[in-house]
Amino acid sequence: MSNAESSASTPGNRLVIALVAGEASGDQLGGALIEALKQDHPHARFVGVGGPRMASAGMECWWPADELAVMGLFEVLHHLPRLLRLRKALTRRIIETRPDLLVGIDAPDFNLGLERRVRSAGIKTAHYVSPTVWAWRQGRVRTIKASAETVMCLFPFEPAFYAEHGVPALYTGHPTADEIPLESDAAAARSRLGLEGSGPWVALLPGSRLGEVSRLATPLIESAKILSERFPGIQFLAPMANGPARECFEQALREQEHLAIHLVDGQSRTAMAAADVVACASGTAALEAMLVNRPIVVTYKLSALTYFTARALRLFRNRFFSLPNLLAGEALVPELLQKDASPQGIATEVSRWLTEPEQVKRLQTRFHELHKALKRDAARSAARCVTALIEGRVE
Repeated sequence: MSNAESSASTPGNRLVIALVAGEASGDQLGGALIEALKQDHPHARFVGVGGPRMASAGMECWWPADELAVMGLFEVLHHLPRLLRLRKALTRRIIETRPDLLVGIDAPDFNLGLERRVRSAGIKTAHYVSPTVWAWRQGRVRTIKASAETVMCLFPFEPAFYAEHGVPALYTGHPTADEIPLESDAAAARSRLGLEGSGPWVALLPGSRLGEVSRLATPLIESAKILSERFPGIQFLAPMANGPARECFEQALREQEHLAIHLVDGQSRTAMAAADVVACASGTAALEAMLVNRPIVVTYKLSALTYFTARALRLFRNRFFSLPNLLAGEALVPELLQKDASPQGIATEVSRWLTEPEQVKRLQTRFHELHKALKRDAARSAARCVTALIEGRVE
């Protein structure tokens, strides 16, 4: 029996693992990780910052995760004094507790600073979910190197990037790939959503943040108008991530006469499965559409100032920006950025998928391969990584 397992199996000398998650996605990852770790370390104690999922898995929550869930530049600035006080108090409590390992889950702006302070006090640290340093602001890798002894990565291309910078990193698999089945039934998905008609169906996903939706709603809706003139019988559905997103999308839709788009609250994966083609904002939606195995048109628009600044400072370093293309290392799906994300541009690319079935078959074969590569039982894989870190088996 290993030293870690021996100490974990003895209630009087329990393994202690601190975890810090700052939003709903991190809470889900943390909860699954705790449950996987408890299979090998049933007497371990879990402490830190988490949400309801981590609490239900048995973590002792010193502070709730929503204390950290602040998004947007001005919101962060407003809450900065409170967040700095929280990090100081959390650092002190972790150092006093002396856990065997601290796992910072995502939330890099908060967690990397915490990890660096805790590591300097002689406590092992790991960061779970790599920041997108491989895509932009690569200078952040120096901060990561100083903060985390190991990075636990969701994507298979990430460890190689870290190796170039002398940072130990391990690929643990992506939990979404475990959740989504390898085959998705379009007819069943349409039935669940109450969709009628044979289509073709096109799913429009403008994003979840209000800024994304405000910039992409009109191009997506106007592309639907163009497509409805090209393909008699074509139908559209648009899953809305939240209330503000729906309100913004509906306002843009009212400006188009005689265009019907079936709006759905949530259920984005079901909507993708129901579609023949998905046109979506870059990000998690593109990854989910790939895993659902539907042809995709990826679009994105930054604010003009942000885009200009990023280009001027050469913050974009990658050839691609969508996850399907990054994972494949090739241009599997069209990427439409800024002025290219026009109604005509989107309609042209959607039309291509609708009229080239052989290309769709080839794409879906590649998507299936990528799905299998990501499907690694991510929680168990991450738990094995945590155990190896505690036992000093990761270099």
